[in-house]
Amino acid sequence: MVTVLVLAVAGLGALSAQVRCVDAAREAARLAARGDTDGALSAAAAVAPRGATIRIEPAGDTVRARVQVPVPLLPGLAVTATALAAAEPGSRRG
Repeated sequence: MVTVLVLAVAGLGALSAQVRCVDAAREAARLAARGDTDGALSAAAAVAPRGATIRIEPAGDTVRARVQVPVPLLPGLAVTATALAAAEPGSRRG
């Protein structure tokens, strides 16, 4: 019974972390596509779960943002979200 409860709580925690990672990746990609990489990192850090790793990578005419965080009650498991946005014309990325 306790094991089932712990797994249920861990599952809810993972689901919550996934939603926050998706939101953070989307916000980071959107801002980075406008050329605001510093703002993208700040905004993603504010939305992402504590301890998340945030990466922003230019890829040709697009910008990819990736947010990853380990699941606290499930060692070895991490949730990851990736968002892709088209770079806006005239934006300075980097």
